[in-house]
Amino acid sequence: MANVGDLVRLARNFRGFTQKKASIKLSIAQAVFSRIENGLVEPDEEFIRNAARAFNLPVEFFQISDTVYGPPVSVHAMLRGKSSEVTARDVDMITAELNIRLMHIRRFQENVDYDPPNEIPIMDVEQYGSINKIANTVRAHWKIVDGPIRNLTQIMERAGIIIGLSDFHGASISGVTFSAPGRAPIVLVNRHHPADRLRFTLAHELGHLVLHRFPTSDMENEANQFASSFLLPPSELKQVFRGRKITLALLASLKKEWRVSMQSLLMSASATNSVTKNQARYLWQQISSKGWRTREPASLDFEFDAPTVLPTMIRAHLDDLGFDLTELLKLSRVNEDDFEHFYGEFVDKEVNTRPRLRIVS
Repeated sequence: MANVGDLVRLARNFRGFTQKKASIKLSIAQAVFSRIENGLVEPDEEFIRNAARAFNLPVEFFQISDTVYGPPVSVHAMLRGKSSEVTARDVDMITAELNIRLMHIRRFQENVDYDPPNEIPIMDVEQYGSINKIANTVRAHWKIVDGPIRNLTQIMERAGIIIGLSDFHGASISGVTFSAPGRAPIVLVNRHHPADRLRFTLAHELGHLVLHRFPTSDMENEANQFASSFLLPPSELKQVFRGRKITLALLASLKKEWRVSMQSLLMSASATNSVTKNQARYLWQQISSKGWRTREPASLDFEFDAPTVLPTMIRAHLDDLGFDLTELLKLSRVNEDDFEHFYGEFVDKEVNTRPRLRIVS
């Protein structure tokens, strides 16, 4: 259970403040502030009121009783993006956001009950022998039909994974997974990234949930392999490529069908020996020269499979339980700007496909 010092640190990290900056805003010595964060000094009510103003949070934020968790396992590895550009400050801010969102989900679930029909299989690479075999087993376990996965978000939500959107405070990150004992895992993805990258990110984070309970030196590579095999099963792609010349035009046409990037398809062609090394090298050069390494043509974009479970929980509070925004803010213990930033697109829109939720009486 969180103490006040944990919540003060959580608020400071959420706003991206150093201890020095926070102590200056609160007009106290940094040493005193540090002792408060570490639970060595019990802050008085005046400090809490000042902290609420300094961090732009309600006073009730500092009454949260939920456990405050540290960073995800091997946090740099779990964050997809340019790891060299992910700073300690980025990690602190994102970990704080994840803790706050975890608290929100617990509170939302106190009033609505969602019983996902599937579960996440936990599979060990050494036991099953190959990442590809594990990916195929997960597809079979969830009864996913052969061919392209149409809605990966929905498939993961049906296994009890809560998916949300974030901008990660501007950090170069595509997605992050956060699991806590007895809670549904959370996967956040970058709302500003194109759908092909987001789908691979979701599959990558699913790989972590299936494969990794403890950090390993090769966990990022294993998660990438899982994502590729899960979205593009090698045995199927080998048949897709059979007898066809691999060109940029073919990769572009397959992108919309399989809902992955052209680059993922090219890597799959190489992995299945459907393209020679020289042909692959030439295609990679073409992709680089056109600037498609970082952003493939917008004309090939498709819609991202939006989350449904989290927005449905929020809509249930507004539509079925009679909450207004003020009451949702009181429940969430953040200010209106933060709530809008987290969930604005969910509050303003109806969800096209609402999962079944039961209102808890």
